[in-house]
Amino acid sequence: MSDPIVIVGIARTAMGGMQGVFSNVTAPELGATAIKAALEESGLKPEDVDQVLMGCVLPAATGQAPARQAALAAGLPNSVSATTVNKVCGSGMKTIHMACDALATGKSHVVIAGGMESMTNAPYMLTKARGGYRLGHGEVTDHMFFDGLQDAYSGELMGTFAENTADKYSFSRESQDAFAIESLARANKAIEDGHFKREITPFTISSRKGDTVVDTDEQPGNARPDKIPSLRPAFRKDGTVTAANASSISDGAAALVLMRKSDAEARGVKPLAIIRAEAEHSHEPEWFTTAPCGAMKKVLEGAGWAASEVDLYEINEAFAVVTMAAMHELDIPHDKVNVHGGACALGHPLGASGARVAVTLLAALETYGKSKGVASLCIGGGEGISLAIERV
Repeated sequence: MSDPIVIVGIARTAMGGMQGVFSNVTAPELGATAIKAALEESGLKPEDVDQVLMGCVLPAATGQAPARQAALAAGLPNSVSATTVNKVCGSGMKTIHMACDALATGKSHVVIAGGMESMTNAPYMLTKARGGYRLGHGEVTDHMFFDGLQDAYSGELMGTFAENTADKYSFSRESQDAFAIESLARANKAIEDGHFKREITPFTISSRKGDTVVDTDEQPGNARPDKIPSLRPAFRKDGTVTAANASSISDGAAALVLMRKSDAEARGVKPLAIIRAEAEHSHEPEWFTTAPCGAMKKVLEGAGWAASEVDLYEINEAFAVVTMAAMHELDIPHDKVNVHGGACALGHPLGASGARVAVTLLAALETYGKSKGVASLCIGGGEGISLAIERV
């Protein structure tokens, strides 16, 4: 591409645990903080932005037009359009794909793409209340489970399919636990070494007791690695998938500022990375866990790279088996994958994770002086999504 799309600003909030530090914070508030910080890093002004695209998978009770709320709360002018995107776990990355399309066609010149989620505040629903409960018992439906974590076709929870993946690849409980423990160790080391400071923008929570500044991912410090091997299976009585070797429920947001390279040069804006390729892959819903394999093969082909040429990968740890399967299928060494830990340790705020892994990937490439990176996620419903970037 003669005039490629470039990333000129990145930011994310810390990831908060279920009913944790962000319990009283809405998804748009989290999103606004990430948007504002990413834009500030780019050096662009709020009035330079043409549109905002934000992933959000659990919008019930969030209020009308969550992306618009986030954009305005970030200080963007009323003239900036905003769209909320729901592609389950791929939402935050799909916004990057959509931004690339808008920029490539000239429809927009500056786009902020990202994602946000408050899983903590996903409500319970009375889905039949409008028609009336005439007789007998009613059912309360969990918005988080029904719209985020449950297969729409079989009604099974996502973890059931992770169990099938473990069976297919003969991934033992021990190997999954070892993967999760390593993810946690990497995340805690990254926190200790200050590596996440590059990507995390502080979030201030005000209360009658004063202000609390949240600038550190909440869950890694609370985890007990010694307890991981003794946890009970979460989805099958004799299964191998547990709460520890699966991603944790969490809250957070991430955002990226994108524009064409020529526009960046004309405005004196320094690009951080070039987007070399984007791809999606779809197959049977029950095998969503392996869809990133196809998405990454396509994105590597689009970038013209061999898997071995890529310096770092971010493969979302919705379940340990998802990342393990991708490493197996593409023959990727673990020391190139999720070098600062992944969702097993940090958490997986559904609508935000696609943008979060892109932000973390670019930050890690900078930290280690590397060039080429690929990020990918599985998506409930049988899809995978991927992105290839190269530092400038």
